[in-house]
Amino acid sequence: MLHHLWKKRTVLLARSLSYTPKQLQRRLVDWLSYPYSYSELDPVLQCLMAYQYQQGYRGLLTPDLIQSRQNFQRSMAELIYKPTTLPFVQNLQLQLHSGSLTARHYHPMPNKPCPMIVFYHGGGFMLGDLDTHDEACRLLAKHSHCQILSIDYPLVPDVSAQHLITVCEAAWCWVWQNQHQFNVMKNVIAIAGDSAGGNISTVISQRLARQKIAPVAQLLIYPAVDFKSRYPSFFKYKEGLLLTESDIDSVTEHYVLQNHLALDDPLVSPIYGEFKQLAPAFIVTAGHDVLHDEGEHYAQLLQHAGVKVKYKNYQHQAHGFINLTSVSAQAKKDLVEIAQSFYKFLKAVI
Repeated sequence: MLHHLWKKRTVLLARSLSYTPKQLQRRLVDWLSYPYSYSELDPVLQCLMAYQYQQGYRGLLTPDLIQSRQNFQRSMAELIYKPTTLPFVQNLQLQLHSGSLTARHYHPMPNKPCPMIVFYHGGGFMLGDLDTHDEACRLLAKHSHCQILSIDYPLVPDVSAQHLITVCEAAWCWVWQNQHQFNVMKNVIAIAGDSAGGNISTVISQRLARQKIAPVAQLLIYPAVDFKSRYPSFFKYKEGLLLTESDIDSVTEHYVLQNHLALDDPLVSPIYGEFKQLAPAFIVTAGHDVLHDEGEHYAQLLQHAGVKVKYKNYQHQAHGFINLTSVSAQAKKDLVEIAQSFYKFLKAVI
């Protein structure tokens, strides 16, 4: 995300937008000469999108990947002025065959056995870390009444897509095998992720389906599931929002093509994978998102294959809204609802 968007004075403005009358919000969008008409979008996000567009933002990923990573990390850090309080948050090291991997453990009720959610962050497989999704994990843990273990997996192009998935799957297996360390409700371990993390969660769920260590449920938040096809939502929302056409092109190039994978390889496009005996899936989409239609289509395909699915679309939201809960009251309300709904979904399937 363009760093200028989140300079301190802009962050203060963004936080005040939730308390600004909608009429003034609309006037601000007009004053900023935002060239896109997304009338159903959360007015606070409209203002933010309009401002970032005026500042020259055209996507998360620029040719300078190191700078893109730093901008994203910095912007997320500046957004969070008061992290959600939890009784237990701790980093730990997972000792895998490929080496040590950092994870962050969130526990809303440390003295009580709770389900575990293994979480993989979004960021196009190229950006993001434990800190960029720290607040989202805190809210998810608090309101789902589940432990969260957020995985700091290696990113492309530093590693291949194949290696990334191998490490993420190994991290899942480590958690399952060491669940006694976490006071987990026995074998009640779900998998979750947003965007690229939703893709990773989906791929791992398919690879482990029908095995004893398979997830008991999936939480997929605006997941990327199809690199081959372009759906109507791609063309409708490819510009002017957080995730753009240029971002999708960059991710496709670095994650798929440079690793000599076909666009319909289930390793990267799980919509072409095997659905038999997949774990029940709670799938969330954002209405203003290039990935909306593929997420909705994936939910329909799973249902037709006999997989238990709960599908929820947040029409007024844009891709990335779970990272904007500190500046958008609506985004926070929606993520809290997702966490609470997933808890009910999980209880119903275990």
